[in-house]
Amino acid sequence: MKVTTARFIKSAATREQWPPLGLDEIAFAGRSNVGKSSLINSLVGRKSLVKVSKTPGKTQLLNFFVINEKFTFVDMPGYGFANVPKDVRLGWGTMVESYLQHSPSLKGVAALLDIRRTPNDDDLNLLEWLSAYSAPFVLVFTKADKTPKTRRGKMIKECLAAIAGLDRTMIGHVLYSSHTGEGRQELWAAINRLRQGPGRS
Repeated sequence: MKVTTARFIKSAATREQWPPLGLDEIAFAGRSNVGKSSLINSLVGRKSLVKVSKTPGKTQLLNFFVINEKFTFVDMPGYGFANVPKDVRLGWGTMVESYLQHSPSLKGVAALLDIRRTPNDDDLNLLEWLSAYSAPFVLVFTKADKTPKTRRGKMIKECLAAIAGLDRTMIGHVLYSSHTGEGRQELWAAINRLRQGPGRS
């Protein structure tokens, strides 16, 4: 995918604030420290489209970006590990669940997991939401460059086993490195598959 334009549209906390663009939406979700902002920047070939913070949990709203004036990336708030009050974390969950349930333009989700970590309860809750709302998703294993190639297969197998039963709407998985660009072509192919699909059924 050649990205010619990528621009921030707005941030939103409630359904009423979502931009009425009418463009297909691909959402990105994952733990606060999974490397979501870096991945989006790497994917579109921009250094600072999405602000990368050294403090996990800075993304507290749904952030909308228009790509090539044809479709939208939605950067969802990270979960877990964020040094924020409990009521704020609960609010994030409500915001994300509302978006997954009600967005008329959502075509699919890139669900990010750190390949070095076993999925935790927060990760499993996200996948349960995706299953409950019939949202197609691609599972993206991030930080591939920090994992020896000899161990990757075993770690992916263990992660897939941990989410067994929550992969009903999964279209596949991709190994990705924001540092080296590994997996960029494969992830774009998966995103195109999501865009061409029916979205939530």
